[in-house]
Amino acid sequence: MAISNETGPGPGHPCGVAGRILVVDDDPTVSEVVAGYLERAGFTVHRAEDGPAALESAARHRPDLVVLDLMLPGMDGLEVCRRLRASGNGRPPVPVVMLTARGDEDDRILGLEVGADDYVTKPFSPRELVLRVRSVLRRSSSTAPVGEPSLVVAGLAVDPAARRATRDGSELALTLREFDLLVYFLRHPGQVCDRERLMREVWGWEYGDLSTVTVHVRRLRSKIEEDPADPQLIRTVWGAGYRFEPAPAAPGATGAVRVEDGHA
Repeated sequence: MAISNETGPGPGHPCGVAGRILVVDDDPTVSEVVAGYLERAGFTVHRAEDGPAALESAARHRPDLVVLDLMLPGMDGLEVCRRLRASGNGRPPVPVVMLTARGDEDDRILGLEVGADDYVTKPFSPRELVLRVRSVLRRSSSTAPVGEPSLVVAGLAVDPAARRATRDGSELALTLREFDLLVYFLRHPGQVCDRERLMREVWGWEYGDLSTVTVHVRRLRSKIEEDPADPQLIRTVWGAGYRFEPAPAAPGATGAVRVEDGHA
């Protein structure tokens, strides 16, 4: 049993955020308790005990979010996450909250590297897990104000309202957090943003594992930089954080982010 002891009923019904959740865990006790808390929170829950069953369920009943154990028999959670990301068929990727029984930071980073949006380390509080699920779903379902202009710079075009980003005309496959992180950088060009600020403003967390921010910055660089090993847009300010530096669009240009009324 890898869930912390708690007393009292599970969390109440959701505050405007609900959906279909797929819980993937080979421990029937963990799976049952997690599913019970999510159902009492107003979610529709499907369960799977291994990777192939999870992929089959996701294909049959596309979930709004997957709670995915890292340590599964046969096909581990990392491979399941990769395959879920690859099976989007042009749709936005399904958000993933990964569960891991290990305290090793490398395992958490691997989960984030393959596209998990968040993680919870066992033993965990089911209430905390429900809060994390709600937080991720709020981000994935949130929309920018109608009429908010697109952001255009250095070959990037980002439409916050449509949650669509392109680079040199080609669509970028960004996870939920990667998209939010990119929008935040575009809205704050030239500012030094430390990891605590990014975690607070992008993730909505007052505290957490700051390596989450580091991994997402690295993944975002791999998708928007000409040379991720020598990033020119998202620059590291040693000892301080990161600074987004828009490249000049033409000789003599200021390099400021341009806003456009149309969609990206």
